[in-house]
Amino acid sequence: MYFLLTYKLVPDYMMRREAFRDVHLKLALSAVDRGELVLGGPLTEPCDQALLLFQGNSSQVAENFAKQDPYVLNGLVENWQVRSWSIVLGAGLSPHSFTL
Repeated sequence: MYFLLTYKLVPDYMMRREAFRDVHLKLALSAVDRGELVLGGPLTEPCDQALLLFQGNSSQVAENFAKQDPYVLNGLVENWQVRSWSIVLGAGLSPHSFTL
């Protein structure tokens, strides 16, 4: 199952993130190594949201990430949400592995 973690970023996110970026990336890379985080990053122009795609048995994997993320803990994220994402097509997926 896939889960999309969406962050609404504060207006001065780009200026403030440097202080917490190393710890954030370490947390993210650990999630990648465990096979939980598939991809992630901020949207640009404007940089007002970030999206992180997780894979796991439940939404808890994405929720746990957000609850530990220094960007969340230090106020760079105004709010966040996790939603289940029913992926139908994509690279590496068998065309017979989905349902419409």
